[in-house]
Order: sequence, then structure tokens, then C-alpha cells
Amino acid sequence: MKSEAFENNSLLQRLNERAKELDCLYRVKEIITKEQLSVDDVFSKLVSIIPSGWQFPDLCSARIVYENKTFESDNFVTSKWFQNVKLNLRGKTVGAVELHYNNKNILITNPFLPEEQQLLNSIAERIENFLYQGDLQATIAQWEIAKKDLDSNKKPDWMIILELVEKMDSNLFNKLSRLMLNRLCLLGVEDAKNVLGCLGINKSCENIPAIQDLNIPSLKIKFELYNKFNQNIFKIASDNLSSDDITDYLNKWIREDKTGFLVSVLENTNSPISEIAAAISRFHHLDLTDVEISTYSSSNINTLFIQRIFTEQIELVRPAREYIDINDFYPILQHSIYPNNSHGKLGGKSAGLFIAWQFLKKSGIEVSIPHTWCVSSDYMLKFVYYNNLEEVLEQKYKNIEEIRADYTNLIQVFKNSNFPIDLVNSLSMAIEDFGQKPIIIRSSSLLEDRFGSAFSGKYKSLFLANQGTKEERLTAVLDAIAEIYASIFGPDPIEYRKEHNLLEFHEEMAILIQEVVGEQVGDYFFPSFAGVGFGYNEYRWSPKIRKEDGLLRIVPGLGTRAVDRLSNDYPVLICPSNPGLKVNPMPTEAFKYSPRMMDVINLRENIFETIEINELIKKNPDLFPDIEKLFSVFEDDIFKTKNRYQLDFEKDELVFTLEPLIATKDIIRRFKHILDTLKERLDTVVDIEFAYSKDKLYLLQCRPQAGSLDSIPAPIPMETDQSTILFTAKKFITNGIVDNINYVVYVDPDQYNALSSLQDLERVGKAVGKLNSALPKRRFILMGPGRWGSRGDIKMGVKVNYSDINNTAMLLEIARKKGDYVPEVSFGTHFFQDLVEASIKYLPLYPDDADVVFNDAEITRSKNMLSEILPEFSDLSDVVFVTDIKKENDGKILKVFMNEDINQAIAIFDEASAAESTLDIYSHTDVKQLDYWSWRYSMAETIAASLEPARFGVKAMYLIGSTKNANAGPMSDIDLLIHIEEGSNKKGMLSVWLDGWSRCLGRMNFLRTGYKTDQLLDVHYITDLDIAQKTSMAIKINAITDAARKLNIGPVDA
Repeated sequence: MKSEAFENNSLLQRLNERAKELDCLYRVKEIITKEQLSVDDVFSKLVSIIPSGWQFPDLCSARIVYENKTFESDNFVTSKWFQNVKLNLRGKTVGAVELHYNNKNILITNPFLPEEQQLLNSIAERIENFLYQGDLQATIAQWEIAKKDLDSNKKPDWMIILELVEKMDSNLFNKLSRLMLNRLCLLGVEDAKNVLGCLGINKSCENIPAIQDLNIPSLKIKFELYNKFNQNIFKIASDNLSSDDITDYLNKWIREDKTGFLVSVLENTNSPISEIAAAISRFHHLDLTDVEISTYSSSNINTLFIQRIFTEQIELVRPAREYIDINDFYPILQHSIYPNNSHGKLGGKSAGLFIAWQFLKKSGIEVSIPHTWCVSSDYMLKFVYYNNLEEVLEQKYKNIEEIRADYTNLIQVFKNSNFPIDLVNSLSMAIEDFGQKPIIIRSSSLLEDRFGSAFSGKYKSLFLANQGTKEERLTAVLDAIAEIYASIFGPDPIEYRKEHNLLEFHEEMAILIQEVVGEQVGDYFFPSFAGVGFGYNEYRWSPKIRKEDGLLRIVPGLGTRAVDRLSNDYPVLICPSNPGLKVNPMPTEAFKYSPRMMDVINLRENIFETIEINELIKKNPDLFPDIEKLFSVFEDDIFKTKNRYQLDFEKDELVFTLEPLIATKDIIRRFKHILDTLKERLDTVVDIEFAYSKDKLYLLQCRPQAGSLDSIPAPIPMETDQSTILFTAKKFITNGIVDNINYVVYVDPDQYNALSSLQDLERVGKAVGKLNSALPKRRFILMGPGRWGSRGDIKMGVKVNYSDINNTAMLLEIARKKGDYVPEVSFGTHFFQDLVEASIKYLPLYPDDADVVFNDAEITRSKNMLSEILPEFSDLSDVVFVTDIKKENDGKILKVFMNEDINQAIAIFDEASAAESTLDIYSHTDVKQLDYWSWRYSMAETIAASLEPARFGVKAMYLIGSTKNANAGPMSDIDLLIHIEEGSNKKGMLSVWLDGWSRCLGRMNFLRTGYKTDQLLDVHYITDLDIAQKTSMAIKINAITDAARKLNIGPVDA
């Protein structure tokens, strides 16, 4: 009962505040609509009325500043608690409205309610309208005088226009003078050139001393003299141009000046999104039919808007500014949600989609985008601060195991947190707009879909059936947004940011809410098909396919099965340039490897669901969209095409092949045209996501395609001793050499298949993730059954995420006929793109094929190091094998050679090079890299030798990471692991001492390499307890592989 009473009182209090605000607005309107009051009278009355709308009116005072006058309430005092808003007229700031609270009497943290800023904005808007009306009346009066002059023909038209402008808008008058001077100079008028010279430093002029030295500032011309120049300019114009020409020029420039207010708002970096939206709205509703906006003005506005709202990436801004119309921005901001005084952006996904769509529309390509609402990125931080969750911002600096352990709980913390009321109200309006159509809530972070960092699949996108009451639908949207906000702190995106040196970049999460493309079929909702398209095909299944021919990966229903890796299903792969080249040319193979399942939204159950295609067709044979375009009939071991009326839904074996649609060629040509156009406009290859429904193609996403460096075909050793071969391969081969491999992590397919419990199967993936952290980066390969990282039956592939495999040099998936493991070469999935972008080589192995070698006994009979590296997983020693190649093969290492041209690959045990022997197992032969690591190593030794252990409470110091492993780059940190006394109060002093070293080394590194790093040390502290429990970085101490290297520190009694 107490809780209910409290809620009722709280509700009554909120309603009372809203009533006060409405009453305040009414009284403001009443004053400014009284015709007999002057501007001064109106402002004098307003400052006494405005405080009545605030939470504590007796403690609140108001001030209005207008031009050179100030109007204050009787009790006005300035304080640290204040709100203000600018007053603008004709695109220029002319004053401000301010509210202040008395500091002495305010005892709460923040006396202002969120709605009070909106109230102040509303008051300012009404004052601006009042000022505009007065200004308009003055203009009309001036115009009446000007008409009398026109009627009497005393002056030419242009002169009357100019006099009127000079009286009403001095800034516009000066601008017209400058434009006229430039025009006269372009026309070759010598007098105009002389005037221009007087304003510069290259000529002398009467009353202005000549400046001979070009290396000193030019002289400032006094304002009075500058005005004379302006008047002289139009005298020169009247001597060289006809009156009609001058009038035409002035009319044209004055019309163009109508956009000046927009440029002013966009150029001001302090302008919040609300001001930008208002300016865009005003521009959109102007009558500009007779205004020709110059190309350079349009480019300037487009550039400013894209940088302010979307992204500052020059690779996107430069091409986009030429293909966007200013009015294109209006619908975006009309469907954007942002906090008061917002300076956020709409994120990378929004930018890529919007800009790509504009490119395609302007190129005449028929493509649509879904109905979309955007939530600005700064709402994420507002959500964090609103719920006192600031500590999550430090999550990115934690050890990956801590991040992984925290993440599940963090999701629930976010889901059980509250949203700011203004965001809830705005989202409620968006939900009303969508009605009960299915929607998808998508991430659009600042770092997402950028050049060089795609973040493919790192952040969440969540489908919602969007059924039920409005309250239920809104709750589901808020829950989804909370989960997407939480995903920014997950292990995969943080590891990705570390890999791409983006950890220190400011990251925020904008949100896209999009209507799902599709139509209702019975209880289900889905598009005819969806998928992903790529400008480059990284892995070709035919020698006739070139890299630049591209790739389409298409599935029936929702596109999730195109971007997710699946354990038990297949997509349709198409080469847009040559769709006749099939991955599986034989009909029996194409039937075996065709899609069997599809993702849909179940409207009746209000859930996302995966169902069998044939089951859905049989339930709704007459409603299934485009069935005759998408499906073939498999009959007598061949595919046949039938129209809807010929199909027997009970007997025919329907297979999703897209053959009837491909045969028309139109849709495939359009995909190729889209990929080629976007490549041309953006000057880079792209990948896109799309959906097709009701004969319309929808673009869902566009970003630069993640790619690895081009590799040349490796020469395949032909005369090789069979005992030195680990494996060979002859399918889906790419180019390159993977060498310096010292460890093999092998998941035995038979033993993995024999595991009976889900927990054991999942623990295999966890063991792989731990090994990924423990083994030296890029010095090991992963081998195992089926499709790693897939969605579905865990038996069909090891369950891992990006952060579980990102340190490997190569992933090999083994397809044994006995276990029915088929490593579907997942071109285009997020998982596959991660491998490509991280330069992790991928290779499927088919050991049961003829003429293929797979010497797995070489691994299984060797010493298994799993129990030594990860004792907690020793029970999996029959399943997961870790082999030290060097120890087991007399100092030899593993090298993998791959040649796409002849479709062959081979892995052999070979001697290490001289450089590798010198630097133990960690070396590179790149001389520059040797220099980077050796200098850093020397500096680490110097720091350790200079350390006073007793003074700083240090027990030991270790070197880890790239410097220890001799593969540091020019921007690599020096990673130090310092063992300190438990509970030591000397850590702060030690940190300051090391900070000095770090800053000096950063400067030295800049002078040596040209790469700027403010600091160079990355210090990790551990205690006796950490070492005993092997927590965090302590696992590196005395590790079997990639162990921390102990440094000699100063004398203990120093």
C-alpha cells in the first residue's frame, strides 16, 4: 500500500509540474500577442512571469538579453545552477533567455527537471516568432517607402533594393558588395581590380600605406573606410554594367542568401541536433522554386551535415557530398530521436545505408530502404549515467577472461535498468508510427561500418514481432535497446577494438529501428529472400571466377541465415558476373546442399523462429510469395521449373534454387550494377545486406568490405618426403604461406562426436578460447571438425566466438565422411569475414578424398600439452590435443603452402630459418620489426635495473607481449607484468614513477619511428593471491607456452 501511495503522489507531483508549465506558456503567449506593447514592455513582463513554470519558482530568477539591452526579474542573481537558450533572428543570434536558481537556497544536486529545458525552448521559440513578426512589419514599412521611390522613378531598381538591404541587414549588404566586386574582377573591370588590390597587400592605395614585405600581416582597414569601398564598388558596377544586369545579380544573390541560416547553424560546432533539425525543416518548407543553389554551396552544406550527423570519415564525406540533395536530410531528422542539447551522431550503419541509397537513387538504380527511426548515439551515455553505471566504461581495459565472465551479468544489469523519460516518450511515438508491423532493433555505433573496421556481427541486432498492446511493444523495444547497449561491452567487440588499435577511441552506440521487409503468410512474416553481397569474392569455387566478379549469398526468409554460420544448412551462392557457374554443378549435389530451413517471425506466438521450408509451404501453398520464381522441382535427379498452377504441393520436392529468377537475369544484373556503382562512388569494394519482397529490392546495410592483403600463389613442394607432411588439400584453396607455426591445436573429430553432454561439448570451445590467450599469437593453428562458430547443432562444429580464435594463424575445418562433418565454406558470414579481416587463413580439409594426405597420428601420438597449459581441462585430453611442433620434430616448425591457381595446399615440417633460430620461436625476419622489439626490450631491462624494489614494494618484474615475443611494431606497447606486495600502499608512487618512463619512451619512439604515442608502457599489477589463483595476467607466470620473461630488477636492499 505504501508503494502504491508513493507512486500516486509521484504521479500527482508530475501532473502538477506539467500544469505549471502549461500555465506559464499560456501567460507568455498572452503577453507577446498584445499589439500595444513594445519589445521592451514585453521583455520586462516576461522576466517576471517565466519563473512561475519552474519547479521552485520562489528561488528562480530570469533574464532576457536582446541586442544591447538586458531585462531582469526583481530578484535576479547569477548562479552555477542555470539554463539558457539563444534567441535567433534571420539566422543570427540576437539575444538569450536565462533561468538561474539562488545557490544559497538550493540543497539538491540538480534543481532542474528534464522537461524544463523543453519549456525554455518553447518560450524562446515564441519570443523568436514575436521578434520575427516585428521585424517583418518593419520590413514591410521600408518596402512601402521603397515602392514610392520606384513609382516616382527617381532611382534605378537595383539602387532601391540595395538601400533597403543596407538598412535592414548590414551583413547581407556587405556580402552583396563582396560578390559584386568578385563578379566585376572576373569580368576584367580594371577599376574593380584596383579596389581588390587596395584590400590586399600587393598594391598601394590612397590613405592606405603600401606593404612591401609579404611576410608581415596586412593592415586592417577601418570600418568607415571599408564602407566607402562598398559604395565605390556599386559605383564601378553602374559604370560598367546595365541597371538590369545589376538588378539580376542582386536578385540572384539575395535568393541564394536564403540558405545562409542553414550554413550558420551547421558551421557552429556548438549547435545541438535540435537546432540543426529546425534549420533543415525551415529550409525544407521554404519556397525555393526560383532559387538556384550553387554547387559549392550545396557541397558545403552536405559536407557539414554529414560530418555533424553521421560521420567525419573523409572517405565517406568526400564522395557523398556530390550526390546528396539538401532536402534528403529532412526525413532523416523527422524520424530521429535525440536528447536536449544533443551533439551525438546516428552512427556508422546509418551513414553507410543513407549514403549508399543516395548513390544508387541518383544513378537510376531501383532500390528502396525500410522505414526507419534513429536514436542518437549520446543517449547510450545518458542511459549509463542515468543508472549510475559509469564503471562499465572501464570494461574495455580488463583482461578478456574478466570481460567474458562479466558480460552475461552485465546484460541483465542493463535490461533491468531504467531509461530516461524523454527517450521513453519519443520511442512511444515511434512505436505508434510503426503500428504492429515487425521491426528490427539494430546497432549503429560510431566505430561500426567504417573504413578499416567493419565490426561485422560484433554488436547485436534483434528482431521483434511487435505484437500486443502498445505498452507491451514499447517494453520489448526498450529491452532490446538495453541489450544492444550492453553489447558494446562484450568480449568480441572489445577484442576487435584491441586488434585494430581502437580501444582508446571514443565509442557510442546509436540505434536503428527498422520495419522488417516482408509480408505475412499465415502466422508468419518474412521476405521472399534475403542475403549479403560482396564486391570481391575472397574464395572462388571455379578458376573461371575472378576476385572482382563478386559474390551473393542468399537464403529464403530473413537474412540471419545468410550472415550467421549454420551447423546444419546451406545458402545459395551466386557469382553475379557469371551466375551459371555453380558451387555444386551436379543436380544431386545441389539438392543435397540446398537450404532446408528458413528464419521467420511468428506473429501469433510473437517470436523469432526457424522452421522447415517445406512445412511452411504445405501449410500455406497459395500464400507463399514468389514461389514459382524461387523454387525448382527436384524430379528424376534433375531440376525442373513449374509455374504455381503446375505444382503439386503434396508430391513435388520443392528446392530453393532461385533458378527461375536467375534465368530472367534482371535481378542478378541489378545486384552487379549495385556493387559496381558503390565501388565506383566510394572508391572501395563494399559488402551489402539486402532483402527482396513484393517485387521490390531493399538495401539494408552497406559498408567497406573487410579484406586481407592480396597474397601470391605459393610454390607447392612436389618432391616431399611423406613423413614430413601433416596434410594436403585440393578444395577451396586460397593463396599464401603460413609459416613459423610452433603449435597445433587439434580437436579430434571422432572423440568430439563421442562426447554425450552439452556441457562437455561447450567446454571444448572454452578450452580453445583459453588456449587462444595462452599460446603465442599467430604461432599456432586450429584444426577440428565441422563448422566452427556456427549456429545450430553444436555437434556439427566447435562453439567459439571471435575472441576465442582471434590469435590463431589458421583455421582448418575437417570433413570426415564417417561423422558427416561438412565444413560449409561460409563465404560472406560474419564469422568468415572476421577471418578474412584478421588475415587468419582458412582451409577446409577432406581427408577421406582420394590423393589427400592427413597425418593426424603425428598429432595424437605426440605429447599432449593440454593438461600442463590448462590443468582444469585435463579431462578433455582425449579430445583436444596441443602439440609443440619444435619439441616433437627436432627443432622443425610447420609451414603451410597454398596455391589457388592449381587448387593445392600442403603443410610440411621444415627447418626454421637462421633468423628464427636466433630469436627462438617468436621471431620475424623483418629487419624493421627486429629493431622495434630489440630497442623496446633494452628499455624494459633498463627500467627493471633502475627500479628500487623496497621503495616501491616490488617483488618481481616480467616482460610479456609483442616485445618479449620479438614481433613488436612501431606503435606497440611495452607490456610489463609487475608482482607487488599484497595490500601495498606504494603502488601509487610506483605508478607515478612508471608514468614518467612511459611518457619519455613515447617521445623517444616518436623521434625514432615517426609514430606518435603519448605513452609506451602498458603495466599490469599482480599479487601473491593472483599467482596462486592464476587469475588475470598471473597465468603468464611459469606458463608452459608464451610464459612471461623475468627481468633483473635493482638490488633488494637498494
